[in-house]
Amino acid sequence: MTEAEARGAVVRTEVDPFAVETLNDPEGFDEMIREAGEIVWVERHGFWLTGRYDVAEAVFRDYETFESSAGTGLTNTKRTENWRKPSVILENDPPGHTKYRRIMTSIVSQRVVRRLTEQFQASADALVDRVVAAGEFNAAKDLAEAYPLSVLPDAVGFTPEGRQHLLPYSNLNFQAMGPRNELYESAFEAAQEASAYVNWQMRREALAPDGLGQTIYGYVDEGEISEEDAGMLVRTFLSAGVDTTIFGIQFTLLALLQSPESWAMLRDDPGLARKAFEEGLRWNAPSPFIGRTAARETTIGATRIAEGEKVIMDLAAANRDPRRWDAPDVYDLTRDPTGHLAFGTGIHGCVGQMMARMEATCLLSALARRVDAIELAGEPVRFYSNWLRGFEELPVRVTLR
Repeated sequence: MTEAEARGAVVRTEVDPFAVETLNDPEGFDEMIREAGEIVWVERHGFWLTGRYDVAEAVFRDYETFESSAGTGLTNTKRTENWRKPSVILENDPPGHTKYRRIMTSIVSQRVVRRLTEQFQASADALVDRVVAAGEFNAAKDLAEAYPLSVLPDAVGFTPEGRQHLLPYSNLNFQAMGPRNELYESAFEAAQEASAYVNWQMRREALAPDGLGQTIYGYVDEGEISEEDAGMLVRTFLSAGVDTTIFGIQFTLLALLQSPESWAMLRDDPGLARKAFEEGLRWNAPSPFIGRTAARETTIGATRIAEGEKVIMDLAAANRDPRRWDAPDVYDLTRDPTGHLAFGTGIHGCVGQMMARMEATCLLSALARRVDAIELAGEPVRFYSNWLRGFEELPVRVTLR
């Protein structure tokens, strides 16, 4: 009998969220978890999981009870050492979190995003022009991956050399959020050189003089943070600012491919690009899981949560909770998707969300201005991850305007 069972009436599942058969049917798993109860005990890995919108939102907002400083994956990093040092912003709580959050918020503020928009749009226009000219292409790689991997590193001030290590490093970061299974082992093997690259690229000396990275180091010169802290904040762009944007764009493209009426709306009004991305994030959260740790004994509904236990939120399930959304399985460009949880919420809500929105808006609007019709040219091929959802291949065929 598990400790959870000993408490009495506990909803449990023996399904492994990280098994290949589960990863092949993510929507089915999400629905099962969401409808099983407010909170479900995952037997195989020993953590709590919720797919209910109201529960997930409440956990996000109660940062004193559900802490981030013990890690946001399965590992309790206060008890077990992780593969890397904890993030000073993602895996930190007030009061320590507050200073770093303020600094990063200023680095990617609305003013900064507006300043970068023109050059990001020019890059999106140029990329779309090149790619769509072929008529058929892999939108997962040629658009959704290629664009963020170009514009964000440029804006931060990363050197051109070594960028092939960005995705392996970020992939390891997210695979490590889950169990130490074959997906993790494969990512760890592929990222052997990536960690050394990241440690090198985080340094002040390795960053271009006019990028966002050097702006972070400006806070060192002002005496607010240490040199090591600045490097850790630069690392945030490497570990959390690429994959999620890539996969969010992929799911939005898939939704538009599967919903011709939505594509027609966007084609006729490219100004809908941001809304198309927001609804895409609600429809399929690219980073479906995020974890917290109970800082003290508490309850969720009638279920007792012990101190130190992990509570994982299934954001993909919550974003399709029929208690919150009408026809939640439908991608609907007329819907107001405000309130979706793909970026989290509360004091740990994604600090770079405005940047991600701007990137996606630039790319999707560029595509809408150049393409009349778009359709799938083959079966999408999934990307397998413990902690992310997306595609290796999204073959498309376009008709130009």
